Amino acid sequence: MRAVLRAEDVDLVRDGKPILQEVSLTVRTGEHWALLGANGAGKSTLLRLCGALVHPTRGTVEVLGRRLGRVDLRELRAHVGHVDPRHPLTAPLRVRDVVLTGLTNSVAPVPRWRPTEGQRERADRLIETLGLDGLGAARWPILSQGQRGRTLIARALMPEPRLLLLDEPATGLDLPGREQLIDALDALRREHPTLATVLVTHHLEELPPGTTHAMLLRAGRVLAQGPAPTVLTGDQVGKCFDLPLVLERHGGRWTVRIRDRDRDRDRA
Repeated sequence: MRAVLRAEDVDLVRDGKPILQEVSLTVRTGEHWALLGANGAGKSTLLRLCGALVHPTRGTVEVLGRRLGRVDLRELRAHVGHVDPRHPLTAPLRVRDVVLTGLTNSVAPVPRWRPTEGQRERADRLIETLGLDGLGAARWPILSQGQRGRTLIARALMPEPRLLLLDEPATGLDLPGREQLIDALDALRREHPTLATVLVTHHLEELPPGTTHAMLLRAGRVLAQGPAPTVLTGDQVGKCFDLPLVLERHGGRWTVRIRDRDRDRDRA
């Protein structure tokens, strides 16, 4: 499979403080990565590198085969879907119009720009895939947080990117909203088998069943990375969060709890 993202021995220093140190990551077509770690571990910073939003201090980053520092970043960003739940929209746009702004990479519709009929049809298909059918005409201010998140994913997919980046997409969601988001991400994986995704979270319960790979970050360094079942173990995730943890997986979904030594001893 072809690599859509490759970072090699990346350091990122900000105001003299190391944020990332010796980080390497390769994401290939059709892979679905999770970046996990405690607050301040460097997850969102690494995601910004993946999205060509920042440059590394040292090391190399290639996005869709193009090396940062040798490419027009604005042109490159148009081919990467980046979902930020802090999207700064305040206007009462309809869901369909928000999704269509993914084609112009703008917060609001561009004056005098009109989508084609094919682009409108694509927007409607994405709205349906993301579980928002019937809400195409609903306005942004009345949407729930979960509906907004799924609208932003549909928006990011409008330019048909090969790489989709999701920065804590379940932030602020209640239980039904979180589960609807996870179902939508799983449907997306099935309908777009060549799409690669990288999802940042610090909650294992938020990972879709289709997660293929994982990276654990601790204090800006890679603690472990590789296929999700080999990385997401109680020992390794426990080291990442500095807690004695037990991980279990059922139906493709992970659960986590702090190890109760007395209970585990009784079970043994």
